[in-house]
Amino acid sequence: MRHRGSGVFVDLLRQSDWVLFALCSLATFYGMALILSATHTVYHGTLKYIIVQGIGYVLGSILYFLLSSIDIAEAGKRWRWLFAFNVGFILLLLTPLGLTRNGNRAWLGFNGFPLQLQPAEVVKITFVILLAHQLVYLKEEYDLRRFTNVLQPTAHALFMFALYYVVSRDAGSGLVYLFMFVCMAFAAGFALRWLVLGLGGITAGLVAAWHLELLRGDWYKRIKVVLDHSYDPLGKGWQQTRGMLALGSGGWTGQGLFHGNLTQSPYRSSLPERQTDYIFCVCGEELGFIGCALVVLLLFLIVLRCFLVARDARTRMESLVCVGMAGMLIFQTIMNIGMCLFLLPVVGLTLPFFSYGGTSVMTLYAAMGVVSGIKKRSRPEWLMNS
Repeated sequence: MRHRGSGVFVDLLRQSDWVLFALCSLATFYGMALILSATHTVYHGTLKYIIVQGIGYVLGSILYFLLSSIDIAEAGKRWRWLFAFNVGFILLLLTPLGLTRNGNRAWLGFNGFPLQLQPAEVVKITFVILLAHQLVYLKEEYDLRRFTNVLQPTAHALFMFALYYVVSRDAGSGLVYLFMFVCMAFAAGFALRWLVLGLGGITAGLVAAWHLELLRGDWYKRIKVVLDHSYDPLGKGWQQTRGMLALGSGGWTGQGLFHGNLTQSPYRSSLPERQTDYIFCVCGEELGFIGCALVVLLLFLIVLRCFLVARDARTRMESLVCVGMAGMLIFQTIMNIGMCLFLLPVVGLTLPFFSYGGTSVMTLYAAMGVVSGIKKRSRPEWLMNS
């Protein structure tokens, strides 16, 4: 007689979305090969980064299968607790556990301890679930085409962005929340005029802030170097200039893994942040255009899988959650690759599944586990075809 616990475990594995898990795993292993090459010379062959990434993958895989068994509709009903968790977890950054790097207080942990946690990464998941619940409630009980009902979820998203930015000074991660909101609002049925009006207002505000010189000095320089590549090439433009040199030198097939001139330089300034923000540049230099195309293809397939699950989801809320998770991946991918191509300013967003970061890997797999659970409970084929 089969033990009940083992039966539950087998059912959990069998009912999970193995296609999505396989795509995520391929991207992670590909990224680990790039991380190993990126840290091989500059960090004297240390395996620390691969070990941390591997631990993140193992723990993330466990979270993937565990969260595949959770019904998010039930989680959404506890919206007060979700909101309290989101706010409280971000406010932990103001405690002694909060750590500051590069001017951003965005990590929780202890100095010297290798594994640290980014609240913004964790809260993305609960934020999407909470926002989906809110949008569905307003859609069903009221009308998302009316301004007063549009204002509530908009205020929710703006509040989370403002709270996180004020606490951490990390605008990049905060912008992810706003992009997820836009994707979910569009999918939920916001009147197009409100989306156009909102995006137009944001654009006008940014243009006005630029011309009135209201932007923080650091942000002014980040944007300025993108508009004028000759501006401060040895300062704010240094990282992106080096990244472009690495990308451009790879050609179609690259210089070979562990053979890139800039990637294998022992000087960190030769290609800064090569295992995190500029992992795409490492890929371009050592594996060329073909290697970069494979990165984009894998991420595209993961996003496509999220949208396919959203299409077949059992409920509107579950569909919106999948759209939100896909939006997170889309925004981070576009911003990271755009930064590497010197088309967008540096905002500190890593490339999903590829860049080094134990917390990032774990939370990405947790987010995809939520999508997997929705796939498990999707509408049966006979109902979809009826």
